Amino acid sequence: MLKSFSVLYAGHILEGEGIGFGGVPANDRRYTNDQCVRALHISADLAQHMESLGYDILWLAEHHFQREGYECIPNVLLLSLWLAQQTKQLKFGCAFNVLPMWHPLRLAEDYAMVDILTNGRVIFGMGRGYHTREVETFGAPMLENEANRELFEEQFEVLMKAFHEASFSHVGKRYTLPPDVPYRGYQLRDLTLVPQPLHRPVEVWQPIVSGTPRAFDFMARHGIKGAILGTAAEYVEQWVHQYQEANARYGRQLQLGENLTLGLWCYVDDTYEQAKRALQPIFEEHVKFAAPLGMLRYRQEQLAEMGPTGAARHIAAGIDFEDVLQKKAWICGTADQIIAYLKDIEARYPGLEHLMLGFPFGETAAQFKGQLTRFAREVMPTFREAGGGSDSHTPLVRAHDTK
Repeated sequence: MLKSFSVLYAGHILEGEGIGFGGVPANDRRYTNDQCVRALHISADLAQHMESLGYDILWLAEHHFQREGYECIPNVLLLSLWLAQQTKQLKFGCAFNVLPMWHPLRLAEDYAMVDILTNGRVIFGMGRGYHTREVETFGAPMLENEANRELFEEQFEVLMKAFHEASFSHVGKRYTLPPDVPYRGYQLRDLTLVPQPLHRPVEVWQPIVSGTPRAFDFMARHGIKGAILGTAAEYVEQWVHQYQEANARYGRQLQLGENLTLGLWCYVDDTYEQAKRALQPIFEEHVKFAAPLGMLRYRQEQLAEMGPTGAARHIAAGIDFEDVLQKKAWICGTADQIIAYLKDIEARYPGLEHLMLGFPFGETAAQFKGQLTRFAREVMPTFREAGGGSDSHTPLVRAHDTK
């Protein structure tokens, strides 16, 4: 049963200018520093608006060097700490800290600080990355998929030791912690993270991007929760079952959809045709950005090779907006149509509690705030009244109460 309603903002600053296939090519966009800084203020405005409407979590994405204006938040922990001061109870999710660009102990320390200073209002999330420009610039592998995964998995092991053990050591392929050095009269043998997070065990989220058996096994082995966003319904169906089965192999019996978030690129309007017409150029802008990065999940040809090495395959597969709508990778319609879709999702996945609405590239900040208001007033009450709902928010304002 859906209980938690959240938002993903990756930090774009596009205000509808030149969007769509006939608009400005993604690589030709350039924004000034002052324009890029707007992402931080959009985040604050969005957070306050969400809180007023009863949303639960604002998920933010870590990315670097994005002069094209698509993803302009380099540090979600710092931003979350500031946003927590602008709000009272809204939580903030890391979607996602890109582990290969961090030293795992630096990330552990920073998260612990934010956990303490916000009293647990920041949710830890991690990913492997998909931009060669940022991951390789920070000295980590991206083009070598196996090396990237090995590094990611070792970094996660270090993080969990640091978060949860009173003292720890680690010897792996990439890290020897602590180094074998003398320290103040003794030989260093272990370390303690100071401070450690107050809220432990640390809840960890990870995106489900390619749905490989190895990825599901890793997540299940460590009790990691998963987020699925912008993926064709047939693959969502497969992955929800595979996630449940992988957890069962480790003795964790989950309902279908439990410990998962379903993310939607969604548009609500008075009629289906109006919603579709508004959504199409926004969808096209997303494809302009994501296809050359190998980050579309609509067809099997794309899922066969995700990430930068699969870019040519993703572009060659072609994009059909009607097909993507039919596959429910993007959805649009009236409030009643969206409710019907979500009711079907609830019936299919009775353990699913978390829904994430994506703020898509190209949609203006005002336009998205309007969408959040409409969704909160016309869609969310159906699910809040059905017995779900946030543990921390007051009932939503009804549309007729604000007219």
